[in-house]
Amino acid sequence: MQKVLVTGADGFIGSHLTEMLLEEGYNVTALSCYNSFNYWGWLEGIQHPNLTVISGDIRDPHFCKHITKDIDVVYHLAALIAIPYSYVAPDSYVDTNVKGTLNICQAAKENNVKRILVTSTSEVYGTAQYVPIDEKHPKQPQSPYSATKIGADAMAMSFYNAFELPVVIVRPFNTYGPRQSARAIIPTIIAQIANGLKEIKLGDLSPTRDFNFVRDTCRGFIELSKCDKAIGQEVNIASNYEISMRDTLELIAKIMKSDVKFVEDEQRLRPQKSEVFRLWGDNTKIMALTGFSPKYDIEAGLKETIEWFTKPENLKRYKANIYNV
Repeated sequence: MQKVLVTGADGFIGSHLTEMLLEEGYNVTALSCYNSFNYWGWLEGIQHPNLTVISGDIRDPHFCKHITKDIDVVYHLAALIAIPYSYVAPDSYVDTNVKGTLNICQAAKENNVKRILVTSTSEVYGTAQYVPIDEKHPKQPQSPYSATKIGADAMAMSFYNAFELPVVIVRPFNTYGPRQSARAIIPTIIAQIANGLKEIKLGDLSPTRDFNFVRDTCRGFIELSKCDKAIGQEVNIASNYEISMRDTLELIAKIMKSDVKFVEDEQRLRPQKSEVFRLWGDNTKIMALTGFSPKYDIEAGLKETIEWFTKPENLKRYKANIYNV
């Protein structure tokens, strides 16, 4: 039974990945960010005989060395991810995203981990210079968040080149689904409509995104973990499809049978040069390496997401009346 470590397992994608790994028979150590409440985020309520939950912080190199001992595969998802917060607290993003990745890579090297999958983001590409965006597209640091993820990717690749650490850079495009943070566009729309608001507050609706249902993203991670040819590679997980924010809003409203109106909220607008106006990912590489292709189209994924969010016990976790940074 392969022993795997998932950092950031208490988050949105990390918790879904943890569940999928358990479904497939892995022995999973799931890292939740330490807090004095002993709160495990989205891992709360997930119980399995092959699951061990630990609390800690990837900013501590000694802790990272401890948790990677006797681990076969590391799925490194732990990161600070909110773009608006990176405008006001960039130093914390360097500590977590760059130094945290350095700590995990160094620990994996010292403990002879067999594979480490480092989670990147489509935000490293910035606004598309051409579409679909393949892995050769230039990197553009349009926010402090994306800058630190570019730095983290480079740090991980340096360990592959300098020390032959078996690194795969996994680059998901915009993932959505149950349990996603309220700061993201899809939960924001669903939560406001579900709470009965007739006018919902959003930012710019003109940008496009390549949305991927969370189970597809997690399946992409697992397929890449099995693929020797992916070592030393940067690999997109994408749907090869783009949709505008406005069309996403209209599709959600249609599924939820809502006649909601849109109101632009200035505090939700990114600085002009920081907004990523177009993301459309090329998934040719992951398909060639692993045979992976998405199973969910946008409408099917949204229906599952809406079903989860509109359950009262889930909806009450979200603050629909405020701007979630």
